[in-house]
Amino acid sequence: MELKKMRDMTEAELNNELKKLKNELFNLRFQHVTGQLENPIKMRDVKKEIARVKTIIREKELKKAQV
Repeated sequence: MELKKMRDMTEAELNNELKKLKNELFNLRFQHVTGQLENPIKMRDVKKEIARVKTIIREKELKKAQV
């Protein structure tokens, strides 16, 4: 997902996206352990996406605190 789209999302939408990504990472880890994961780079990409979402959530919290 693009950063611009993520920044336009509400906090509730971002939290839902974060839950979805964490669930996806869990499933990828499970597949990795069982040897069914075809593309291990997907795990890295999902971790980076989680970090992006968390960063934007934190930016919104700090912006709300300033006002």
